[in-house]
Amino acid sequence: MSKPTIDVDKDLWAKVQAHSEAAGYSSPQEFVLHLIEQALAQAGEPDSEEEAGRKLHGIGYLDFGRDI
Repeated sequence: MSKPTIDVDKDLWAKVQAHSEAAGYSSPQEFVLHLIEQALAQAGEPDSEEEAGRKLHGIGYLDFGRDI
């Protein structure tokens, strides 16, 4: 079974390599995985459909058919 991969622009990959080396990571891949983990931690868990509906209703986005 192969691992998931993504395509990265050569210029961007050069920056990733430079930053990962300067920051002391063992590889650019380790650096990228760390950045992804940080971003996901900041984003938090995705809302369920029910929770998303409550939030949209709470801000007045869902009108439930009332004429304005």
